[in-house]
Amino acid sequence: MTLPLSYDGVSLIGVPTDVGASVRGASMGPQALRVAGLTEALLRRGLHVEDRGDLSGPLNPWLPPVDGFRHLQETAAWNVAVHDAVYAELQANRLPIMLGGDHCLGIGSVSAAARHCRDTGKTLRVLWLDAHSDFNTSMLTPSGNTHGMPVAVLCGHGVDLLTSIGGHTPAITPEQVRQVGIRSVDDGEREFIHDAGIEVFDMRAIDELGMREVMTQALENVDENTHLHVSFDVDFLDPQFAPGVGTTVSGGPTYREAQLCMEMIADCGRVGSLDIVELNPALDVRNQTAVMAVEMVESIFGKSTLVRRPRQ
Repeated sequence: MTLPLSYDGVSLIGVPTDVGASVRGASMGPQALRVAGLTEALLRRGLHVEDRGDLSGPLNPWLPPVDGFRHLQETAAWNVAVHDAVYAELQANRLPIMLGGDHCLGIGSVSAAARHCRDTGKTLRVLWLDAHSDFNTSMLTPSGNTHGMPVAVLCGHGVDLLTSIGGHTPAITPEQVRQVGIRSVDDGEREFIHDAGIEVFDMRAIDELGMREVMTQALENVDENTHLHVSFDVDFLDPQFAPGVGTTVSGGPTYREAQLCMEMIADCGRVGSLDIVELNPALDVRNQTAVMAVEMVESIFGKSTLVRRPRQ
């Protein structure tokens, strides 16, 4: 695969924290992805890969919520570090792949992509592959876990400590987001995401339309001026294929549906940044979920059964 937008290579950024999660263990995700052969898979695609190692940040204090947030200060510190690291790679004309860690880290990575797009005049599209809509707030959340809040925070709903990361509030607008694979939404969150107007392709949409049509719609109007940020929560996959996550939800995309999703992302050729989050090796079976995630990422970067002509 030729990197989009003339990127000079791919940079891996490990973020070993589960500070926003409901279950401990996602902090081990970056190393599990490395053990599963992520670097080697990307090299097979002809990419120049640099592993930047792991970021550092505060330990997970594992405390109850305060004012609707668990670990607010720690969440902010990790996301500032993510923002700075991802933004630096984009400035250096490299494509950053964030290895999480839990999905609260999407605040930092997406805000960095949004800042880069403001700098360059590119149009940002955020493709959120997840079982959960992640549109909770401190007022709506039943748990206070910040990994259930990143999309809402990025859209400007939350405290300044989080919403201002990246220097612009809101970092993005709901019109820039497409969510795919959703099948678990909290009661208050359901109304809030509807009112916000985010385009959500839940599992019913995939059942009724098929993954091909869903991805065609999700990638509509993605063109040469688009920076596509893919935020891949491993619980997007059905747990029979990916048990190593802290918040499994049955009824997700099958292996082949997920592969089609990733191959269509590759076909559009506009990926500019990527998250891989919520991999929890403590809950995995012989690292099979990490291996599955690596297979999916390899498809995002062009692996396919046959050589296919680009669609006109």
